[in-house]
Amino acid sequence: MFTSSKNKSYRESFSGRVGKERSKKQRSFKELHPSRRVNTQQPAPTQSSPSQASSSPTSPNLNSAIVTLCVGPSKRLFAAHEDVLAKSPYFAQACRAQFFEASGKRIDLPSEDPEVFSAVLEYLYKGDYSPKLLFDKKRASWSLDDDDGTAGGQRESTVFGHGTGGPVLKDTVIYCSANRYHLPELQRLALKKQGLQSGVQCSTILTSARYAYANTPASDSKLRAHYLALIVRSRNTFKRSGTMQMEMEAGGTPLFFDLFVAMVNHLDDIAGVRSPR
Repeated sequence: MFTSSKNKSYRESFSGRVGKERSKKQRSFKELHPSRRVNTQQPAPTQSSPSQASSSPTSPNLNSAIVTLCVGPSKRLFAAHEDVLAKSPYFAQACRAQFFEASGKRIDLPSEDPEVFSAVLEYLYKGDYSPKLLFDKKRASWSLDDDDGTAGGQRESTVFGHGTGGPVLKDTVIYCSANRYHLPELQRLALKKQGLQSGVQCSTILTSARYAYANTPASDSKLRAHYLALIVRSRNTFKRSGTMQMEMEAGGTPLFFDLFVAMVNHLDDIAGVRSPR
């Protein structure tokens, strides 16, 4: 059921937590020398969720060189091990292009959202991102680990979508970033988490759908199909809200043609079930 709750972010960014764990005094990533090598003892293995058994990255090599990443218009700095980043073909190529750089490697991501990149980086290190995906063996069902330590996912987590004029579901933006960085397992994880979201406003669904269409190839058959099915199932809610009418009058996106086709197919399916045999 759709509600009108205020948009909230689940947690602080991954880079922010790392900084707090190191010391009480805040330090900028600028204090890290780009060519510094860190010898870190491998953490003890922990029990992973069923989803991580097939999708979590292999144990990172924390002895590799540190790469500096400058993210977003605010140029927020992140630091990551090169071998961890190399699990993404996109970042592996970017690191190889700077093979002869003597002063350290630096990757600029001016159009990326720092909060989204923090989730991508958390996935590369841990195989998941906050809120964690939980599996209930008794009920054989999935859920999201909420802020208070309970399984939920009843609140929408959004970021501001550039070019949409409004909030976009964070999992949608992570899916699109994972597509850009060639991380198909992260795409599947983001899509599964998005399917567990509830209480999302109609306007947020529409802006997220437009963002998905603008940042995925026409051949995408998962995220786009997810939004088409969601809107078809919730057509009565959209009709009452009036947001669909405004979006369709604005036009300018293939979303509504695909939605028209999906609606027609849905009606054909219903007619096929009701017709006598």
